[in-house]
Amino acid sequence: MNWHQQNTDEAMQELGSSARGLSADEVQKRLLEHGPNELTETAKKTVFMMFLDQFKDFMILVLIAAAAISGIIGEASDTYAIIVIVVLNAVIGFVQEYRAEKAMQLLMKMSAHSALVIRDGNPVTIPATQLVPGDVVILETGRIIPADMRLIEAARLKVEEATLTGESLPVEKHVEPLPDENLPLGDRKNMAYKGTVVTYGRGTGVVTATGMGTELGKIATLLQEGEEVRTPLQKRLATFSRKLALAVLAICVAIFTVGILRGEPPLVMLLTAISLAVAAIPEALPAVITISLALGAKKMVAQNALIRKLPAVETLGSVTYVCSDKTGTLTLNKMTVEEVYTRGMLLPADKVEPGSNPELFTALALSNDANSDASGTMLGDPTEIALYAVAKLYGFDKKVLEQNFPRIAEIPFDSDRKCMTTFHSIPADSPFKAVGEGSCVSFTKGAIDVLLDKAASLVTTAGAAPFDGAELEKVNERMAADGLRVLGIAMRTWESLPTDLSPGYVETGLTILGLLGMMDPPREEAREAVRLCRTAGIRPVMITGDHPLTARSIATRLGILEEGDEGVMVGRELEQLSEDEFAKRVESIRVYARVAPEQKLKIIMALQDKGQFVAMTGDGVNDAPALKRADIGVAMGITGTDVSKEAAAMILLDDNFATIVKAVKEGRRIFDNIRKFIKYTMTSNSGEIWTIALAPLLGFPIPLLPIHILWINLVTDGLPGLALAAEASEKGIMERPPRHPTESIFAQGLGVHIIWVGLLMGAVSLLTQNWFLKTGQAHWQTMVFTVLCLSQMGHVLAIRSERESLFSQGILSNKPLAGAFLLTFVLQMATIYVPQLNIVFKTAPLTFGQLAVTLALSTVVFFAVELEKLVKRRRNPIQSG
Repeated sequence: MNWHQQNTDEAMQELGSSARGLSADEVQKRLLEHGPNELTETAKKTVFMMFLDQFKDFMILVLIAAAAISGIIGEASDTYAIIVIVVLNAVIGFVQEYRAEKAMQLLMKMSAHSALVIRDGNPVTIPATQLVPGDVVILETGRIIPADMRLIEAARLKVEEATLTGESLPVEKHVEPLPDENLPLGDRKNMAYKGTVVTYGRGTGVVTATGMGTELGKIATLLQEGEEVRTPLQKRLATFSRKLALAVLAICVAIFTVGILRGEPPLVMLLTAISLAVAAIPEALPAVITISLALGAKKMVAQNALIRKLPAVETLGSVTYVCSDKTGTLTLNKMTVEEVYTRGMLLPADKVEPGSNPELFTALALSNDANSDASGTMLGDPTEIALYAVAKLYGFDKKVLEQNFPRIAEIPFDSDRKCMTTFHSIPADSPFKAVGEGSCVSFTKGAIDVLLDKAASLVTTAGAAPFDGAELEKVNERMAADGLRVLGIAMRTWESLPTDLSPGYVETGLTILGLLGMMDPPREEAREAVRLCRTAGIRPVMITGDHPLTARSIATRLGILEEGDEGVMVGRELEQLSEDEFAKRVESIRVYARVAPEQKLKIIMALQDKGQFVAMTGDGVNDAPALKRADIGVAMGITGTDVSKEAAAMILLDDNFATIVKAVKEGRRIFDNIRKFIKYTMTSNSGEIWTIALAPLLGFPIPLLPIHILWINLVTDGLPGLALAAEASEKGIMERPPRHPTESIFAQGLGVHIIWVGLLMGAVSLLTQNWFLKTGQAHWQTMVFTVLCLSQMGHVLAIRSERESLFSQGILSNKPLAGAFLLTFVLQMATIYVPQLNIVFKTAPLTFGQLAVTLALSTVVFFAVELEKLVKRRRNPIQSG
């Protein structure tokens, strides 16, 4: 039912109600039919099941299997380490999911607790849950509207609907029917909606919907139905884990089989195969990811981005679209006078000469209900604050002026007249003498089309003179086309305060002082942030509930909308498009205006269906379903509602679009470092597998004992791998396109690198084995053990950057990694030269010559990878990283 199209009598008749309200019997019938006026929750998972779900990830299952195997073969330390990692990850995941459930509870808190209704002809206060369709509700300033309703009376009624529609200013309400069937919520000015707040005036409405049938209820439904999408990293790791588990199983079976065929002892081969399986699984990966994300989240707080869900940190690096709200994020959320038309000239506000326009600025200061407190904070209606601020900027201080021009009467604003008038006494030296004589002046401000009908003259450089209405209308249209909200201000002098203060008498014969064009201007830093987005291959999109002209103006000024881009799509047009038609256009649209909450969801899902990764910003309750559905939901810390914050993965503490771009850079750095860890650990594992697998095929004895494999796994995967999380971002990180959402974790040469460097590592180890076997060295196994361990340490130093040489980076530019390298070297030397450890590891001290050769062979991998990076730089010298 389109209640806004019906007049008040039709609505009352349709709802079976009257000015006397409903009877007690009728209320009981309707309560049984419609249920209580409250938001209901769907069945939720228990806390225990929520915790248990954290163990379903395939990588976690592989790690649990590795822990069990480690326990069976007697490696209790590995078992404990893996269990700690698994439980830590489960706790973090559980906390994040548990917190996400709060969004619905906060939405329920927005409902009014009580309502003032008319029943059986008498006003009575009842619990808001007892409201039914057809109830007549009395609305007063400060009350939360308890249900959706068609207004039947509105006396200067204004309602704050920002949480529901995104409209930043309170909406002036009326009772007249609206003919357009498909009006967005923000334009249905004869309706009032559950959860919004009356900020001014009074009114009466008849309830049209309650509970889950209200617009707030529809948002609750979307919020509960909406699925949270998995992050790019979670998707990539799930695929990686399955492939890794199958590969490790196949390799271990093959090695065990070859060993048995060569006559190796079955128990030794079984332990070797199992040890290799444990070593091949990068059990430190979840810990590295968690630590990387936690460090990134800590860094982001300093940049005004609060991370609520850790995986969101990395998701930012994959984002291909940033869908941003306009008000407060891309703009300052502060109405500002941008242009002034006075004395025949249209000028930017900062180019107006105040000395030649004293009447205009005095009028702006005095005909105004805004003020400032002791701290200088401006208080009042946003539009009036803008006028107050521009007058004060040019030295026309309201508090000072009021001493000479005290207000003696006023006619308040109302929606029928679309203007307000104030009366002031004037001193003998008044600047208004050029316009007319008298002891009293009235200022009238309002919509320019209204003032044109009430005016007789216009202030020009020669004083008051007749004016060309058509010319002023052109100026008005030109300012409006730039997305400005245009307001006119006029005056009239009087011999004394009129006895008849009716608008029809005093708001005539006015002299127009000027026109003012206002808007919530774009943030300066947002312009640069949009440019960075485009450079980084990210497409910024504006989604707003504001007017299309305003949206276009802001988007053009910020660089979101450029020449050749598709224009602004309004919610009404979007509503009429089929899913297939919209899918064809969604990637080319840069600005959406006048959109409803479910349409934001439609935009995000259409982009996701195209394989895009979408960040969505929002601050209202209406944004919560879209924030939850987006790949990363970004809520506003200052203006955002609690509901939007709980639905989001990240909160902007400064409500600034530029902060998102900083967070994207950090997200890219974190994913790069996770990828470096995978490159490092999987290459190390590859080297161990090649060494063990190729030795029997070449006729060599098994080069490493199970304890050697487990030791290398312990000392090289742990601290050095974790230290990679501290690596700084690559040069030019924001000058490359985002990773393709479906891109494999092994893309861009990582898989090839793992194979060829692992093969080189194995070859160097086997060369060491063969050389020292042939020369009759008794301690060849100690040398192979050391070469393989230290080759991995050389590799970790070489892969700190994809392109830059370690020699230009400096080894101390990542101090944690330098420390981890030194500690690992000392521990490895201890296994060779500490007698007690010789017994445990079956090693023997090496001579100086043997150690020197071993160390030299350990550098082969490092220099090979440095050579690979040199080739990259020479092939593509322009690319920055």
